[in-house]
Amino acid sequence: MSKTALLFAGQGAQAVGMGRDLSEAFPTARGLFDQANAVLGYDLAKVCHEGPEPELTRTENAQPGIYLVSWIALALLRERVPNLSFEATAGLSLGEFTALAAAGSLSFEDGLRIVRLRGRFMQEACDATRGGMAAIIGLDEEPTREVCEASGTTLANLNCPGQIVISGDAEAIARAVELAKAKGAKKAIALSVAGAYHSPLMASAQPKLAAELARVSIAAPTVPVIANVTALPHGGPDEIARLLVEQVTSSVRWEASMRHLLAQGYTRFIELGPGNALAGFMKRIDKSVPVLNVSNAATLEATAKALAGG
Repeated sequence: MSKTALLFAGQGAQAVGMGRDLSEAFPTARGLFDQANAVLGYDLAKVCHEGPEPELTRTENAQPGIYLVSWIALALLRERVPNLSFEATAGLSLGEFTALAAAGSLSFEDGLRIVRLRGRFMQEACDATRGGMAAIIGLDEEPTREVCEASGTTLANLNCPGQIVISGDAEAIARAVELAKAKGAKKAIALSVAGAYHSPLMASAQPKLAAELARVSIAAPTVPVIANVTALPHGGPDEIARLLVEQVTSSVRWEASMRHLLAQGYTRFIELGPGNALAGFMKRIDKSVPVLNVSNAATLEATAKALAGG
């Protein structure tokens, strides 16, 4: 019997038009967009469907938008495949909240409110600092750590072999890019982002997020949920809240998270939400492992068919 893990998209996966074809085709999707608008008090559906891109890209819109479209993808897949079962969940950064909601730790509404506020708090931290990020391609973790130590930057995302993202002050990022090239990186490029996510420059968001998490009910997950900070399953509610706060300034250990699931015998992965970045990472981690995807109506149909066949 194959073991299935659900994977949820993180920030950067957003694209104008996301979820629109699902909303046009499925009443459940329309209902969830309407519910989200009511919960948040503004038209998030319009931002997702029509943009404009700068508005969608704002952290406080991108985070709830991706969370919502990912949740809709799961809801529709459950409709199409009534016997859908999964034994673990994981999500990249923001996606960890969706993974926890899918495992019953957070209600859909509480998760939506929290990620909207998380996005706002992180945007405030970005506005108060001069931070940036860079993608380091083709350099292993250890030499990349040396680059970070020499430049005063931080490992932000350990996505997959040969792809690491670093964070830090804008000037430090510029130094790191040059150092990485000198160490033999195939590519080292500054990213167009609002700030230095998953670095100490985000620390001002942590007490605000902790206060909001203390106001919501967090339950023990019904299946293992892999924490970005530890690359291991979350524990009880107190640990979940602590690690979600810690995650704001810590490295996202995605490759290690996937290797943990693979070592536990997971052979089927379903990526839910806009884009297919997580499937791309898995190809670099273990190209023999297939990743199904639900990001729009076409991929919903294809994944439903694949699951029906086995």
